[in-house]
Amino acid sequence: MNSAASASPSSVPAPLEKTHLRLGFVALSDAAPLVAAKLLEFGHAHGLTLELCRQPSWAAVRDKLLSGDLDAAHVLYGLVYGVQLGLGGPQTDMAVLTVLNRNGQAITLSTRLADALAEHGSLPKALTTLGRKPVFAQTFPTGTHAMWLPYWLASQGVHPLRDTESVVIPPPQMVAALSEEKLDGLCVGEPWNAMAEANGVGRTVAYTSEVWPDHPEKVLACRHDFVGANPNTARALVQTMLEACRWLDGAGHREEIAHWLARPEFIGIDEALIAARFGNEIAASAPRGLPVRFFDNGAVNYPRAAEGAWFLTQFERWGMIDARADYAEIAARINQTQLYREAAARVGVAVPGDEHSQRLIDGKVWGSETIATAYARSFAIRA
Repeated sequence: MNSAASASPSSVPAPLEKTHLRLGFVALSDAAPLVAAKLLEFGHAHGLTLELCRQPSWAAVRDKLLSGDLDAAHVLYGLVYGVQLGLGGPQTDMAVLTVLNRNGQAITLSTRLADALAEHGSLPKALTTLGRKPVFAQTFPTGTHAMWLPYWLASQGVHPLRDTESVVIPPPQMVAALSEEKLDGLCVGEPWNAMAEANGVGRTVAYTSEVWPDHPEKVLACRHDFVGANPNTARALVQTMLEACRWLDGAGHREEIAHWLARPEFIGIDEALIAARFGNEIAASAPRGLPVRFFDNGAVNYPRAAEGAWFLTQFERWGMIDARADYAEIAARINQTQLYREAAARVGVAVPGDEHSQRLIDGKVWGSETIATAYARSFAIRA
């Protein structure tokens, strides 16, 4: 598959292979780029008409992407990599077109467990007060939350596979499960952590940006063969999403999008809960947390392959796959960096370099020069 365009950014755009696109999303604040793109019709300037299709769960997003019912979707980064490897569903070659946001997720404990943590000062001691194995929820077996939560637990001295029980719950159902005392903690995107606090059933104790500052989170993804059959359309879709992400950085636009997201067809909750963690303020419970980022002059959106390869190291760490030596090659095939560069050039968005290095919560450094196999085996707590 050749995703590169034959035309230069300054030439007349090639005809689109498809002009009406069905885009999936789950009821989360970080679906904002898709909602803005649709309501402001950014696609029209690039020859596209967008149809947004709300899905009840990440499994539904996966299934409809694979069946062709959706052309592309707002997707958990790790879900794309799991499907590529045939984890949690049929193996299908996938493509990451652009990163939609960074940060914007959190770890919330039940009020009881959060009180115990505050009293005892360490998570292992707090967990002993339950008198049983704690139950923690995440949103999809290979998704981002299924990586952030065990990474955070391990950094606190808790073995996620031996010391806790993990369950999968769709994001909109998380708060109800917590209120029914079915869970002791969860990792999910906003606004569900904010709602848990507002309802008095949980308290946010960490932001995922504490695990990996400015981590990639949701991506715009599709099947690999969609890009192969529709390269001009795929490029136009990236251009559209970059326009929407750039708009979200404009003065007052976070408040505006929070108002739109509150509509029943998108998230359907009080816009104040959406807006609460949409700006530059982060709750006092996690002062090291960073706000959700959508654009930052394009620094957010480049689908750097090294970042995708990190998820493969965590699949290995937790025994989901055997060790492999081709993580970089897998990531380079999934992440459509050339297509992204062409799209970014057409809408005047700067492209950051492939070099990347970040220190995570446990002090380990992941970057473009890190040897993936050695990194995956370097953790004291692993499968």
